[in-house]
Amino acid sequence: MRVKDNSPSKTWISDNADGSRVLPAGLLLGGLGVLAFSFSLPANKLAVAGIDAFTVTALRAALAGLLALAYLFAVRASLPGRGDLAALVCSGLGVVVGFPLFSSLALERIDSATGAVILGLLPALTATFAALLAGERLPGLFWAATGAGVLVLIAYLLSTSPSGLSGFTLGWGHLWMFLATVSAGFGYAVGGSVAKRIGGAQSISWSLVLLLPLSIPVAIAALIGGTVSLTVSVVAGMVYITVISQFLGFFAWYGGLARGGIARIGQLQQIQPLLTIVWSALLLGERPDAWIYVVGIVLGLLVWIAQKARTHTPTTPNSLRVPAYAPVATGSNVGRRSEFRGERGP
Repeated sequence: MRVKDNSPSKTWISDNADGSRVLPAGLLLGGLGVLAFSFSLPANKLAVAGIDAFTVTALRAALAGLLALAYLFAVRASLPGRGDLAALVCSGLGVVVGFPLFSSLALERIDSATGAVILGLLPALTATFAALLAGERLPGLFWAATGAGVLVLIAYLLSTSPSGLSGFTLGWGHLWMFLATVSAGFGYAVGGSVAKRIGGAQSISWSLVLLLPLSIPVAIAALIGGTVSLTVSVVAGMVYITVISQFLGFFAWYGGLARGGIARIGQLQQIQPLLTIVWSALLLGERPDAWIYVVGIVLGLLVWIAQKARTHTPTTPNSLRVPAYAPVATGSNVGRRSEFRGERGP
C-alpha cells in the first residue's frame, strides 16, 4: 500500500544530530507542533468548565480515535508490526489517557499558567524516560540541570503557598499536573521510537485506534453519568483539544522530530510553557504573579542546558530505538520493518 506521511522518504535520523544536519522543514514542523500544544492547557481549561475531567478525557480519546481511523483508511495504511503493538498501546496510555486525564483533573483546581510552569519539565522528563527505557547514557550536566529545575519549581510552589514554608503541602492540582507531565514524557519517549519506523502520523493514529475498544464504551458511560454543560467556549475548547491537541498536533510534532532529529527539534519545546502563559492571559484573563514568568524563563534555560548536554551524548541502540542513521520507512515500507534497518549511512 502507498502511504504518504509527514516524514521524508529516506532521511537519516540521529538523536545526536548537529545543527548543520537539521532541515528547515524539521524546524518548521517542530515549531508548529509546539505552537499547537501551547494552546492545549487553556483549551482544556475551557472544556472542564462545563464537562467533568473523566468525560473530557474519554470524549477526546474516542473522537480523536475515530478521526485517526478515518485517516488510516484514507491512506490505506498497513497494519503495524507485532513488535510495535505493545509500544503503540503504551504510548497511547501516556498521551491519550494519562496526560489528558491528569491535566484535566489539575485544571479543575489550578489555573493553566501554573500548569504550564509544571509542564516546563516535560522535555527533561522525556529524555529521562529515554534513558530508562532505551538505555541512553546521559551526562552529569543533564542530571544537574534537571535537578535544578525541580528545585526551582518546588521553591516557586512553596513561595505561593498561603502558609509559606511552614505547613506547606502540595495541592492536588499540582500533583495531578506533575503526573500529567510524567505521562506525556513517557508517551513521547515510547511513541517517538515507533514514529521513526512508521512515521509520526501513523504512530499517533494507531495509538488512538488501538485504544478505541476502551475509549468508546467509556465515553458513552461518561456521557450518561458525567457532568455536561455545553456553552460556546466549552465546545470550542473540546474541539481544539480533540482535533489539534490529541490528533493533528502530533502530525507536525513527530514529523519535525523525524526530519530534524529528536534532540535538536526537542529543544523547541522549552518555549511552550511561556507561550501557554501568554495564551492563558489573553484568552482566559488569567493574571499570574510576575514571578511565574521568571520561573518559566529559568526552567526554559535549564531545560535548554539539559537538551544541549543530551545532544552531544553518544547513544546506545537497543530494541526500543532505531539504530543511529537508520532511515525512516515510508511508501510501501510503512507499517512493516524497513529493509534498511540497521544499515549505516554513507
